[in-house]
Amino acid sequence: MEKDFQKLSAFVLIGALVVLAFFVLKPIITSLITGLIFGLIFLPVYNFVHKRVKNRNLSASIVCILLIVCIILPLWFLIPVLLNQSIQIFLLTQEMDFITPLKSLFPSLFVSEQISSQLTGVLNSFITNIASGAMNTIAGLLLNFPVILLQILVVLFVFFFTLRDSKELVIYLQSVLPFSKDVEKKIFRSSKDITFSIIYGQIFIGILQGILTGLGFYLLGIPNALFLGVLSAIFGIIPLIGPALIWVPVAIFTLIGGSFGVTAGVLLIGLVNLLFENSVKPMLISKRTNVHPVVILLGMVGGVFFFGFVGFILGPLVLAYLIIVLEIYRGKKPSGLLIQKP
Repeated sequence: MEKDFQKLSAFVLIGALVVLAFFVLKPIITSLITGLIFGLIFLPVYNFVHKRVKNRNLSASIVCILLIVCIILPLWFLIPVLLNQSIQIFLLTQEMDFITPLKSLFPSLFVSEQISSQLTGVLNSFITNIASGAMNTIAGLLLNFPVILLQILVVLFVFFFTLRDSKELVIYLQSVLPFSKDVEKKIFRSSKDITFSIIYGQIFIGILQGILTGLGFYLLGIPNALFLGVLSAIFGIIPLIGPALIWVPVAIFTLIGGSFGVTAGVLLIGLVNLLFENSVKPMLISKRTNVHPVVILLGMVGGVFFFGFVGFILGPLVLAYLIIVLEIYRGKKPSGLLIQKP
C-alpha cells in the first residue's frame, strides 16, 4: 500500500512539474522546436565538420556560423524587400482587372449579370485577402523585431547544443521511452526515415522550387519576383498544390499582355517545376519511407494553426510519429494506408 502511494505521489509530482515546465517554456516553445529541427537538418553537416575538426564545441560553432550566413543574414536583408514588394502587389491587385480576361476565357460563367457580379466580388476579395495577409505577416516581423531577435538567440542556443550533444540526447530519449530495446530501435529507425522524407523530400524540394521560380521571374524581368518566389516556395512545400498556383496565373497575365517571349519563359519555369514535382521529389522520397500526402497536408494545415509557421515542418512530423508508434505498438509493420512504401 505504501509503495503504491509513493508511486502515485511520484506520478502526480512529475505530472505537475511537466505542466509547469510547459507553461515556463510556452513563450519560446516554437523557437525551441525550430532549433531542434534545424539541428536535425544540419546534423550531417556537423558530422562532416566534426570528422575533420575533432572538437565538438568548435564543430558546432562552425555550423552555427554557417546557419547564420546561409539563413538568418539573407532574411535580414530580404524581409524589407519582401515588405516593399508585397505592398506593391497589394496596390496592383486593387487596380487590376481580373474579370475581363476570365470573361474571354470562360464566357459561359458570366452569362448572368448576377452571377458575374458575385464571381467578381469573390475573386477580388480572395486576391485582396491573400495579398494583404502576406503584407501584414511581413510587416509584423519588422514591428516585433526585438522579440524576434530574442527568439533567434534561443534558436541558435538550442541549435548549438542539439548538434554538440546529439548522441547524448538520443541516449537520454531511449532511456525515458517506455518501450523495449527492439521497439525503440524500430521507432528511431522509422522516425529517421519519416523525418528525411518530410524535411528533405517535401520541404527542401519545395524551397528549391521557390528559389528557381523567383530567380527565373527575375531574369525574365517580371516585377516583384522575390515575393512571387517566396509564395512559390510556400505552395511548393504544400503537397497536392505546388508552385503552379503562382506560375500559371503569371503565364496567363503575360500572355494577355502580349509578352509572348516572357510567357514562353514562364512556361519553361513551370515545366521545370513539374519535373521537380513529379520526378525529383518522388525519387528523393523513394529512398526512405514515403508518407501519404494526406498525412503531410493535414499535418501542415493543423501545424500552422497550432505552432505558427514552423508548423509546416512540425505538424506532419507529429502525425507521422504518432502513426509509427501506434503501428509498432500493435506489433505490425506500418500499414500502406497512411505510411506507404514506394
